[in-house]
Amino acid sequence: MTTSPHGTPPFGRALCAMITPFTEEGALDLDGAQLLADRLVSEGCDGLVLSGTTGESPTTTDAEKSALVRAVREAVGERPSIVAGVGTFDTRHTVELALEAEKAGADGVLVVTPYYSKPPQEALEAHFREIADASGLPLALYDIPGRTGTRIEPDTIIRLAEHPRIVAVKDCSYDFLGTQKVLDRTDLAYYAGCDEHILALYAVGAAGYVSTVANVVPAQLRAILDAFEAGDTPVSARLQQRATPLIELMMSAGLPGTVTAKGLLAELGMPAGPVRAPLRPAGREAVDGLRAAYEEFTAC
Repeated sequence: MTTSPHGTPPFGRALCAMITPFTEEGALDLDGAQLLADRLVSEGCDGLVLSGTTGESPTTTDAEKSALVRAVREAVGERPSIVAGVGTFDTRHTVELALEAEKAGADGVLVVTPYYSKPPQEALEAHFREIADASGLPLALYDIPGRTGTRIEPDTIIRLAEHPRIVAVKDCSYDFLGTQKVLDRTDLAYYAGCDEHILALYAVGAAGYVSTVANVVPAQLRAILDAFEAGDTPVSARLQQRATPLIELMMSAGLPGTVTAKGLLAELGMPAGPVRAPLRPAGREAVDGLRAAYEEFTAC
């Protein structure tokens, strides 16, 4: 058995960026959310991220976000950590959401870089510090410049790591060197936010992953980490490689991960429902391709 280089991650190792199920009429489906959350935890997820990008946070209300945390906590108890996505482009609103998440029973908050306004690094740092100061919950930075337009630069992350409640990063920066720089100079728990990087980041000391693809294959992605922890790197690498076609179709084939995850979940008879506008559902051809990739991967 190898010795894990990460210590005890603050939110677990295998986290799913869970979709937010809706009814066919477009309302929040709390029963569906509870069923899906219970399945994800039973099949290997030790953390759930609610109301993130995959959870359609831009189109859910503040009340829906709080209700989702409460319902999922009721369904899964204390088995997994629950991390609530609270990031917006408004510092004041983000603080309010963080406080509501704390009241609803979340174990931590995920705070994305403010988007559209593209604040400079000094303003970014002040933004994150204000949110971390506002509640008692540990905070994970969400670095995804491809969506927000602004990178949290490694030096900024290193400074933010000095804050006692800033404990983690969901990394979608595609900057492997920058990530290793922060890993070397801080104790932050890094989570791969891009499924193709699960093993690569874990091998250099990341804490685990926050995965959209885990909505449909939670056990198979968890097995990548488990094999590595058991000292069987070749098996871990094969599992990561076998996941590639499904990851590519779900995350890099022109449709957002929310759309592909919901399309495949619905095809598999699991709670999902429609996406909210401006997103549109996956077409039949896309769903058929996803189903084929899923069946090939899970048959291995």
